[in-house]
Amino acid sequence: MVRPRWLSAQRVTASRLWRHWDRGVALWAGLNLLWVLFDITYIPLRTFWLQRNLTPLPQMPLVVPLTLLPDITPLYDSVKGIEPHRETEAYLAAFTQLDEALQAGSNAETIAALSRRQVDLTVAMINENPFAASGNSGTLEKIKNRLRQRAGLESAKQAADRLLSAAWLEQRSWLEERRFWQQQVLPLVATSYWRSIDENGRPTDHVWRIDLLLFQSVFALDILLRMLRLRRRFPGLSWRDALLRRWIDLPLLLPFWRWMRVVPVVERLSQAQLINVEPLRAAVSRAVVSLLALELFEVLALQLVDGTQSLIRSSQWPRWIRSLRSHQSVGGADEQQLVDLIRLWGPLLLGQVTPRLQPELQSLLGHTLQQQLREVPGGAIVPVGVSRQLAVGVVDSLLGLSRGTAERLARSDDRQSALLQQAIDRFWDELAASLEQPGTLERSQELLCALLQQLKLNYLAQMNRAGIDALMDELDELTAPISSAEPPATPPA
Repeated sequence: MVRPRWLSAQRVTASRLWRHWDRGVALWAGLNLLWVLFDITYIPLRTFWLQRNLTPLPQMPLVVPLTLLPDITPLYDSVKGIEPHRETEAYLAAFTQLDEALQAGSNAETIAALSRRQVDLTVAMINENPFAASGNSGTLEKIKNRLRQRAGLESAKQAADRLLSAAWLEQRSWLEERRFWQQQVLPLVATSYWRSIDENGRPTDHVWRIDLLLFQSVFALDILLRMLRLRRRFPGLSWRDALLRRWIDLPLLLPFWRWMRVVPVVERLSQAQLINVEPLRAAVSRAVVSLLALELFEVLALQLVDGTQSLIRSSQWPRWIRSLRSHQSVGGADEQQLVDLIRLWGPLLLGQVTPRLQPELQSLLGHTLQQQLREVPGGAIVPVGVSRQLAVGVVDSLLGLSRGTAERLARSDDRQSALLQQAIDRFWDELAASLEQPGTLERSQELLCALLQQLKLNYLAQMNRAGIDALMDELDELTAPISSAEPPATPPA
């Protein structure tokens, strides 16, 4: 779908400095939009940023590490008011002590005590569910399922007791058990966190400070400069009107609903000629038009035909026709319009167009006379040349009369204009009187309304989605040369 004319780029000359400034701000706005998207998705994707790995199959412990990504959680957690959860921190610290004791070969009593404490912490974690505070209750279910699968038991608490029992650890190597805990259990435990609450009862979020300092201040300055440029180009423009002309930039200054910045950012990048959104706009426009055009055309067609039928059914036709007479016209300047039109088109048709049709009129009249003579007894023996000569004489006489009439109409004659106006008024009177005869107006209205009703049914029956798409393709073919011929423009202020 071609670019509509109202979206055509404005031809505004901008200095080189302003062009560089606009492109720089557009790039900065694009960076801000990326940061906004990252901030919006940080909490739901915090587990990914913490572990920096992918799990293509969530039901299986298959992990794809992404070690190239930096660990940004220690830095960004403070921005979102996130702190480590006390219970899970104690759980991780206790497991570290147990791991060190097993690797160092400590005595059995120490290992048994540490194992019992780890089992108690596991049971407490299952009972209290510290993951609920962060909305990750599903993580606890993953831990419980992996403990059950590892121990072969139905109860997660009993599975933890078996996996950390002395009998289990004596039968299996701790290195193998340690790998299970560190790869499948502890990373899930580490995802739990606690988020502080501000004075308004909302989760702590210091993003507005970064946004205000690094981005919104730049956007406010740019909007002010654009308003100054508008007032320089249009001195009579008020500050309020200049601001309203840049209404699309207002989402850049809102501290909430920051996802709405996608609109001004795309608009700025497009004006700075850094991206081309025309294919996307054309695709969206075509989809919207395809969905709405069929219903819209049907409504418009029905409204037009129904309005015409209502107008035809009116009983005021004789009065309307009589009101077309010159002495009943509303304005004096409108009285001579029809007369002037006849005086303009009369000489044109009678003096120029009709004489040029002389050969065709002679042939047509000669053929008609020959056919009429054949129907008269004895007329078949009349030569063809006679009927042709007769047709030539008749056409020449008519054309002579036509030229004479054209010459007389072309002359400025007040008496002729008055007579012509009188003839037109008499025509409206006679037409209105004819319609007032019994049954004439009603029958005419009935026939015209029936014709429109049939037209309405046939037209609506032929309208479909394929027809709308064909019309849009035809519109693209007709307007594509015009759109391609538009020269490139400098981005406006």
